[in-house]
Amino acid sequence: MTLLSRCLTLALILAASPATAGPIRLELNALQPQDDACQIVFVAQNDSGADLDRLVLEAVLFDTAGQVAALTLFDLQNLPAARMRVRSFRMAGLACDRIARLLVNGIDSCAPEGPACAAPLALETRVPVEMLQ
Repeated sequence: MTLLSRCLTLALILAASPATAGPIRLELNALQPQDDACQIVFVAQNDSGADLDRLVLEAVLFDTAGQVAALTLFDLQNLPAARMRVRSFRMAGLACDRIARLLVNGIDSCAPEGPACAAPLALETRVPVEMLQ
C-alpha cells in the first residue's frame, strides 16, 4: 500500500466516524440595567449531540465585595442539539454594576438524563463578570 493510498484510507475512516460530542456552552452575553433590577442575558449552544428538553442551573451571584448577592435557578428550558438559544432573566433588587462573579453551582434539573447532563459546561463571558463552575 502506498503512502498516498494509506492517507486516503485514513481520511475516509475519519470522515465516516461520528463527530465527538462537545459541551454545552453558556455565555454570559449581557447585563442590562433596569429600574430596580438587572436583566441577565445568556447565549446557550448545545454541542452535546443530544436534544435537551430541559436544563435548569443553580447559580450564585456575588457582589463586588465578594458576598453572596443572590442564589437562584436559571431555567434554560429546551436546548436542541447544535442550536443556539438566547435566554434572559430579570434579577429584582440587583444592580448590574454590583455583580462581580457568577458561579454555576450545579445542575438542578436536566432531561433527558444522559452524558450531556453530567459533562462540565463550557463557560464564557462578554461582560466584566467572572464565570465559575
